[in-house]
Amino acid sequence: MARLPYLEADQVAPEYRDMLKRNTNLHKLLVNSPEMARAFNGLGGYIRFKSKLDPRLRELAILQVGWLEKSEYEFTHHVKIGREFGVTDADIAGLMAETAGKPSELEPLAKAILRGTREMVRDLAMSEKTFAEIRQHLSDEHMVDLVLTIAFYCAVVRVLATMKIDNEPYYKEVLAQYPIPGVN
Repeated sequence: MARLPYLEADQVAPEYRDMLKRNTNLHKLLVNSPEMARAFNGLGGYIRFKSKLDPRLRELAILQVGWLEKSEYEFTHHVKIGREFGVTDADIAGLMAETAGKPSELEPLAKAILRGTREMVRDLAMSEKTFAEIRQHLSDEHMVDLVLTIAFYCAVVRVLATMKIDNEPYYKEVLAQYPIPGVN
């Protein structure tokens, strides 16, 4: 159960109601601090709609954060969002295999991005080797977008966990296909 209330549109000032267009528990809780919610939505919106980073690779990085951090909310939401951007069941199977140290059919750049994401989640930063490998394929702009995307979602999973934000039933359906080890 969430530690703060989920607010509905009629409970917030009219100038903040636009932040509740995405009717998710995360947005409903964050709007308890409307200006912070607006700042949060600004970065999240840039990542999803304006970044020039390949959206499939972006979603794989976000899914890797959610999977590693055992964030049911983040992982399940981004399985559904990722499908809109070309993430396939084979990609998700590849992510799970790569995380377990097993071979996958993912292309080398996707493997390197997943490895770099794991390094940032587990070790704070990408290794020199992984950064250089990814850098061979991405521009400086793409590298900044990738690193900030991973860092942002590391923050998001911590917000979700600390605020104990409940996952919506529609997203929980994903767990039937992709149960997260250690998550009930």
